[in-house]
Amino acid sequence: MRFAREQFVIAGRRLPAVSLHDVLWWALAATIALLGAMLLWMVVTPVSPLGAWKPATVRVVSPAARAALFAGLDPFNRNAPQMAVATGPGTVTSLPLTLFGVRVNAATGGGTAIIAGSDGLQQVFRVGAEVQPGVTLAGVHFDHVELSHNGSNELLYLDQSKPAVNAATTLAQSPASPGGQTAPATATTGSLTVDAVRQGISFQPRVEGGKVAGLAVSSGADGAVFRAAGFQAGDVITTVAGRPVTSEAAGAELAAQLRPGQSLTVTVRRNGQQLPLAISLSR
Repeated sequence: MRFAREQFVIAGRRLPAVSLHDVLWWALAATIALLGAMLLWMVVTPVSPLGAWKPATVRVVSPAARAALFAGLDPFNRNAPQMAVATGPGTVTSLPLTLFGVRVNAATGGGTAIIAGSDGLQQVFRVGAEVQPGVTLAGVHFDHVELSHNGSNELLYLDQSKPAVNAATTLAQSPASPGGQTAPATATTGSLTVDAVRQGISFQPRVEGGKVAGLAVSSGADGAVFRAAGFQAGDVITTVAGRPVTSEAAGAELAAQLRPGQSLTVTVRRNGQQLPLAISLSR
């Protein structure tokens, strides 16, 4: 590609021919020179405005301010706010409550406790939670808890007057134990079937204190299936396969878990004791 050259005559003199290529070259050279000058200016001039410039000095906190700051710093949350309770040694509470276990958090000063009311239903409470109307868990210790009852400080201790439950004895007393004797499910088959359990045993939600606390078990027909499964009158199923019963749909879920040839483990509350029970189904 060739650019046409134009010649101009000024005052009788002919100027050198100028092409478009020359114009573009000089324009590009001028642009490069301008950008180079701007870059040189940015390099040699300071960033801050010109004048009596000096760097800012470091602000050092005074020793008194530092001492006050670190005195109020608690990285391990050891000074967590606690429930305000009445001063004094406290007295043993007369409330119908039973303490089954404690878990103390030494880092925060809090913890949890397993407490049951007059209904025998065990629940886990954190420090600051309401155990029952007007009674709040104020503190947890290794062998007792503190309760705030209407502004007074009351103590609830672990019940150590009774010996610990012997696992072997509990299993031996359970109807599901190898030594237990159970009645046959029916006079003809002598074994439990899924249909026999669903038709011969009724599972109804047991509501205590406004909450579902288990499944009340009742017999149907002649009660043969009820006795063969190891149940007794007044039994309440509190756990199914290790899970606590807390919903009204637990009865339908229990019936849905019955499978031929399987063994379903439940925990039964009987006469204030928690007994394991296994429902073995034939194929």
